[in-house]
Amino acid sequence: MNKKLRDALNDQINKEFYSAYLYLSMAAYCDSMLFSGFAHWLKVQFHEEWAHGMKLYDFLVGRGEKVILKAIDQPPIKFTSSLGLFEQVYRHEQKVTGMIKRLGVISDEVGDSEAAVFLRWFVKEQVEEEENATRIIAGFKSGKSGSESVAAMDRKLARRKGPG
Repeated sequence: MNKKLRDALNDQINKEFYSAYLYLSMAAYCDSMLFSGFAHWLKVQFHEEWAHGMKLYDFLVGRGEKVILKAIDQPPIKFTSSLGLFEQVYRHEQKVTGMIKRLGVISDEVGDSEAAVFLRWFVKEQVEEEENATRIIAGFKSGKSGSESVAAMDRKLARRKGPG
């Protein structure tokens, strides 16, 4: 595998694990605010992001490449509001989409068709991630009143199915 691509994939593993860590921090915040539905949704998101990192890990190992794990930055621990938190989720997912697209460009530049095919799954996943965040934000904004809307969204997000 081309070194530029291998290094970029290793960096993405770190970024996926940071994403997991970010969502776990958001879940902890929501738990502290007694929003168990939001916390549940974010914990499911934590597991998904961790799985994305492991999918990249397994791809590198399967190609006979070395995985290099790096330190994970501390995520934020305070958030302005429930809506603000999910707006941050959306912005973060947009950022990750850009990172995945960059990996696709690199795989094309170096002519690694296996990596290009592998990365298509991530592109599709990012479309879904952004759509989910957009729907949650729209749900907040379409509510009757502030506290009623937040409580309704908390109940709704508590129903998200987790892994397994």
